[in-house]
Amino acid sequence: MKKECVTMLLAGGAGKRLGLLTRNLAKPAVPFGGRYRIIDFALSNCLNSHMYTVGVLTQYSPLKLHQHIGVGKPWDLDRMEDGLTILSPYTETSGGNWYLGTADSITKNINFIEQYDPNYLIVLSGDHIYHMDYNELLNQHKEKQADVTISALEVPWKETSRFGILNTTDDLRIYEFEEKPTSAKNNLASMGIYIFNWDILKQYLEADSTNESSNHDFGQDILPAMILDHRKLYAYKFEGYWKDVGTIESYWEAHMDLLRENLHLSLNNRNWRTYSHDSNFAPQLIGENAVIHHSLINNGCIISGNIDHSVLFENVHIGDGSVIIKSILLPGARVGDNVLLERVIVQENVTIPNNTRIVAHPDEDPVVLSNDNIAYVSLGEED
Repeated sequence: MKKECVTMLLAGGAGKRLGLLTRNLAKPAVPFGGRYRIIDFALSNCLNSHMYTVGVLTQYSPLKLHQHIGVGKPWDLDRMEDGLTILSPYTETSGGNWYLGTADSITKNINFIEQYDPNYLIVLSGDHIYHMDYNELLNQHKEKQADVTISALEVPWKETSRFGILNTTDDLRIYEFEEKPTSAKNNLASMGIYIFNWDILKQYLEADSTNESSNHDFGQDILPAMILDHRKLYAYKFEGYWKDVGTIESYWEAHMDLLRENLHLSLNNRNWRTYSHDSNFAPQLIGENAVIHHSLINNGCIISGNIDHSVLFENVHIGDGSVIIKSILLPGARVGDNVLLERVIVQENVTIPNNTRIVAHPDEDPVVLSNDNIAYVSLGEED
């Protein structure tokens, strides 16, 4: 059972800033990219990186997420001796108990990790969109003889207050970690992807678990404690596309990014595939009067209207004379005749009545339509 490296994938986020999209759904389970869910990207990275021992830590509204993950078959993680294991919150003494923070979620699963006696532990977030070979991160970790390696990338200065910021020396050794600073010293942001030497991390987790004043969080507690103790923390500079789809605007932007021809993240990359379940819908049907421009159209779609710079998930129907512009339609959406949607996100299985007109202004968040608000928005929204 000895494994060099164990991966822990944090997938319990509520994603409250995504509003209606996560009202009854964990953020990692939110549909993305026409046929995927957000967590598919991290799981596919694990497969492509040959990281086959994966614990998925779930918490908030996990039903659909658990159904989607199953035993990990789409990512070749349905294995006998390692593979994928779903780890729901519990304690041996009191049964069910919420994870109190990112570090606490690992602490409560020390027994799961210890059975593999790993040298290294990778901690990932299950709610980011990116492609990464985790072996490159691990190789740098070994070369630097680091205790901790944190994957990082440069973000726009105006967004530094949203991230943990790494202050480093020229050789990327981290001497300070600032969690969401109001005035950052640089713009090198943590991606929430860590590699730890397991024997060292275990010591800090056990000490943190008895600290009643701790938030039990990596960014707020564990990493600052390691820096204070002069442990060897290094940054790994990631070059590529990465998106934290934490808001309605960023979720919409990430879909529009997929339509850019020069985007580094490509869903058609044969050397680094993104895997998910195949629902086996019939091929798309494009009507004789339909016009489609620079859009992603998935299986099961029946299109009789005009689609421009939009992403249509599986089994979406668009009626005659309807125009869909810069919008995202999730699985099973139904759009009637003579409808205009621009900068709109239509949730799963929502029906848009005939002659509806909904246009979100460019300086406003895209409009999210659910079965609960469609009648109100259809009557009250104007461009």
